[in-house]
Amino acid sequence: MQIGILAHPRRQESIPIAREVAAIVAARGLPLWMRETWAEEDIPPLMPDTQMLVAIGGDGAMLRAARLGAPHAVPVFGLNAGYLGFLTEANPEDWETCLDRILEGKHWIESRLMITGEVWRAGERIYRQDALNDVVVSRGAAAHLIRLDSYVENDWITSYNADGLIIATPTGSTAYALAVGGPILPPDLNNILMIPVAPHLSMERPVVLSQGVMLRLVVPKQSRAECVVSVDGRDAVPLEIGDEVRVYACQHRGLFVRLQGRNYFFRSLMDRMEPRFLPRHPLERPNGEQPNSI
Repeated sequence: MQIGILAHPRRQESIPIAREVAAIVAARGLPLWMRETWAEEDIPPLMPDTQMLVAIGGDGAMLRAARLGAPHAVPVFGLNAGYLGFLTEANPEDWETCLDRILEGKHWIESRLMITGEVWRAGERIYRQDALNDVVVSRGAAAHLIRLDSYVENDWITSYNADGLIIATPTGSTAYALAVGGPILPPDLNNILMIPVAPHLSMERPVVLSQGVMLRLVVPKQSRAECVVSVDGRDAVPLEIGDEVRVYACQHRGLFVRLQGRNYFFRSLMDRMEPRFLPRHPLERPNGEQPNSI
C-alpha cells in the first residue's frame, strides 16, 4: 500500500503533523509520498500508484483531497486539524492506531455522489468542474436579486428570483444548503438537492431531484443583476445573459476510508449540531451509562 500524505497547503501548523504521520507510515515499511505545500495540479501524476490519501486539515482539505482521488478511485482518510472536521475520520494523535486497523482490514470504504458543473455559452462549454459539496449560482458584488430559469432535462420547472441557487449533493446537504434551511440527506443517497437562497416571490421550497437527471439553469433576458457560479466554493465564473449552467451526476465517486460503524453519520452530525445528552429512559441508555445531570 502506497500512501500519499497531504498537509494543508495554506496552514503551516499542519506540516509537523504531516511529518509525524509520514514517520509512522515509514516505520511500518510502507512506500509513501508527502506534499507540504502544493497546488491541485501537482498531485494527479502521483495518483496512479497510490492506494490511499491522508488529508490533514478540516472539511476543506477533505473536499480537495476527494476531488484529487476520485478520478483514480483512491480513497481519503481525514485527520482533523481544522475547526469542524465533519468529513474527517480521526484526530492526528490517533493515527498510529488507525493505521494498524487499516492494515488489518478493519475498515470500510464509503462511496459518495459527486456532481459536475458546467457553463455553456452560445453552444460552447467554457467551464467544467467536479464537486463533492455543491454548485452555487449567486449574485455578484451588487445586492440585487438574480433571476434563473430552471429545467430538468428540457422541461421547465420554475423561475427563481433570489440571492442564489444551491445545487447540492447529499454531502453538500449538510454544508451551505443546511445553513439556508435545506433538508439533511444521508450520504449514501444519489439524489441532487436544489434550494434557493433568500427567494422573493418565487418558489421557496427545496426540491430533491431523482438520480441521473440533468439540471439546467439559464440566465434569462429579464435578469439584470450580475451573477456568478462557483463549484465547491472555488472559482467565481461570471455569467452572461443566455448562459446555461448544467449540473449532473459525476462519473467519479468521492471515496473515504472509515473506521466508524456504517451508521455513524447521524450521530456524528448531531454531535456537531447540539449538545449530547444521553437518553433518559433506562432502556435507551447505551451500555448502561447514566444520563448527564443538568
